[in-house]
Amino acid sequence: MGSEPEFSWSCFQGSDPEFLQLQLVSLSPTRLRNGCHSPCSVEFTDFYGGFALATVFGVVLLQQLGAPIPASPILILAGANAIDNPLQGVYALALAVAASGIGSVPWFYAGRRYGYRVLKLVCRMTLSADSCVRRTEGAFERYGVASLVVAKFIPGLARVAAPLAGALRIGLAPFLAYSGAGAALWAGSGIVLGLVFHRQIDWLLGRLAELGGIGVIVIAAALAIYVAFRFVDRWRFLRSLRAARIGVTELYDMIARGDAPVILDVRSKTHRALDGRSIPGARPVDPERLEETLAAIGRGQEVVVYCACPNEATAFKVARLLRSRGIRRVRPLAGGIDAWVDAGLKTESA
Repeated sequence: MGSEPEFSWSCFQGSDPEFLQLQLVSLSPTRLRNGCHSPCSVEFTDFYGGFALATVFGVVLLQQLGAPIPASPILILAGANAIDNPLQGVYALALAVAASGIGSVPWFYAGRRYGYRVLKLVCRMTLSADSCVRRTEGAFERYGVASLVVAKFIPGLARVAAPLAGALRIGLAPFLAYSGAGAALWAGSGIVLGLVFHRQIDWLLGRLAELGGIGVIVIAAALAIYVAFRFVDRWRFLRSLRAARIGVTELYDMIARGDAPVILDVRSKTHRALDGRSIPGARPVDPERLEETLAAIGRGQEVVVYCACPNEATAFKVARLLRSRGIRRVRPLAGGIDAWVDAGLKTESA
């Protein structure tokens, strides 16, 4: 005979005997293992317990396919749920890695076929679209395919890593190997966190269950405030950007008149290689090494900066930095290289 499970009677204090009897009948020893749970908390735990592995697989797959849903909380919950059954955690880890791999393959082949255009599409699905492309390409330039191992821990990079790997013609086998290792590290860390803090997670779920609808409203409000802050911050950035751009027609007219400005191409080396096009006479520049560029630009010269990132974010940041260094006549090109090409203007090999 095993020992009887221990639980707290504190949640039944003040209840009438009839209610107490109903609660004791409805709660099994397994449910009472960790002490007092409200009926709502028990129902939630039972539901998750019955569909835990399917939930892990489904949520990770949807996130990898592009749905804006967080998977880490589900993995943490899976870890907490595995405290009584370690195999549950192993299964959850395996399914998370499998779902991540399955969800990344379509994006990998989309990047291989459509190149950098897919990167821009994916980045527009994020709240940090303005820095997404540049940050991702920079990571690949520094670390190569090994950046896939840590991709899921870097905001923005996780969503763009698969199409970028395809665009760079990385083989499918190395891609799956490195991204699989990264997915295992990411999912494993979430599950381990759940195991370590399972008591705190149980307590939190119990408190949320006690709050009922109020708890849901509090969580939803916190999420809404975060999203609103990000959008407002981005809106302010874009408003300042739009006030200081030059159009492709104006730039073309300047070149045709012989008033050619200094044109700086601040796209990453990776992006220039993928695109293969540049504006005639443009100088490739690494935004991280602007000092070399500054030495070749006179303070009175007209300077135009362009990139291929959403909203010309990188070009705007470089233009702002050049102004702070004393070069006042500098503007980002509205629409970047894509606007120049769409206008039917001549390009040269990057």
